[in-house]
Amino acid sequence: MSSSTQTPQQAIAALLQEQQPTRLLVLSASGFPALDAFMDAYPDTALGLAGPGRLPAELAGRRFDLALVVDCLEHLSLREGQELLGGVRNLNSGRLAVLADLQASPWKETDFYALALQKMATFVRDEQTLGLFTYDVRQYKQAPDWLNARFWANPQHFGKYWW
Repeated sequence: MSSSTQTPQQAIAALLQEQQPTRLLVLSASGFPALDAFMDAYPDTALGLAGPGRLPAELAGRRFDLALVVDCLEHLSLREGQELLGGVRNLNSGRLAVLADLQASPWKETDFYALALQKMATFVRDEQTLGLFTYDVRQYKQAPDWLNARFWANPQHFGKYWW
């Protein structure tokens, strides 16, 4: 994938504008301009903020429309990051966006793919390479075309009985 013409902040701002979450979870070691601009434009958005590491108890039991991970994985080991992203993806949000510095963290692109994330963009500046990876449970696996009444042994029972 070639380098994006957008900056990472522009890509995150576009993602936030497209999704317009009413409940947003942000995992970051620092603030960033795209989040500030989004919160100024949508002040009613419920924002959950946490730093790198385990989610605080008050956030761990909540659901969010979107989880955004920026400047976080660079501060964790690969295993800690996998546990964090897997937990957030499975328990806290069906949509996840991760911006990671691939040289400053132990992560490789295949580590994101292993967690079912897709690469959306690559940002290259000097010696730094950032990757933007996303996950959306609604787009993760489409129902196969054979899974319908036409291929069912008893079409009149399709979707009625589970055994």
